[in-house]
Amino acid sequence: EKVFLPKFFNEKLNDYADDRDMPAIKGTSGISPYLANGLISPRYVLYALLYRCPDLLYASDTKEFSWLNEIIWREFYRHLVFHEQRLCKHQDFNTKYKGMKWLNDEANFKAWCEGKTGYPLVDAAMRQLNQTGWMHNRLRMVVASFLTKHLLIDWRLGERYFMQHLIDGDLAANNGGWQWAASTGCDAQPYFRVFNPIRQSERFDPDGSFIRKYIPELKSIPFKHIHFPHDYINSQNLDLYWPAMVEHKSARLRAIDFFKG
Repeated sequence: EKVFLPKFFNEKLNDYADDRDMPAIKGTSGISPYLANGLISPRYVLYALLYRCPDLLYASDTKEFSWLNEIIWREFYRHLVFHEQRLCKHQDFNTKYKGMKWLNDEANFKAWCEGKTGYPLVDAAMRQLNQTGWMHNRLRMVVASFLTKHLLIDWRLGERYFMQHLIDGDLAANNGGWQWAASTGCDAQPYFRVFNPIRQSERFDPDGSFIRKYIPELKSIPFKHIHFPHDYINSQNLDLYWPAMVEHKSARLRAIDFFKG
């Protein structure tokens, strides 16, 4: 930590708020594996940050605080697991969702795991996980939303898959993140918020750099088609990519009806 934390502070912290959601940019600190394995403590991180920015706790509108806030979320989920120990048993925090009749289609789950959903950003993210043991935080939200909302597959299956593959796998943070995405957790996103994977791709990988890195089959696809290339591929009679598993608009409406029920 004596090497990479100061390097992050000096080179990336000022741009963290702008870069942290862009998976093609190495804009995050990269300390999550060290935190998860106890090689660095969140208290040390806080002290190091306060040494650099002594008034940070009173300046929540600063760029530096945006990074501290991520550490705070991680610690919040740890406190949550301590006080709500049923979370260690993978139970829904919000008990009104107990007993949900998830579809849990095995073929769909397998395709999600392998990065074969037909949505480039989702598939590139799953390839990143499978190849490297890590996934960008923004993409963790995107793929979790896709699994639970577009495919109506139990968040616990995704949570388990992540823990089997992540080098920074942490029970509390992983559980909290998955329940947030599935709308079953504490302070979760509302059930009617369903991430549009195409829009997420356009916003956070605008030129398709991240997609092309992990899905080289699409490297020749023009920028304006990279986020959902099926119409272009069909018009060119190309056989590059698997079809989309679901159509976003209809999947969104199905998810909303599902959670209402």
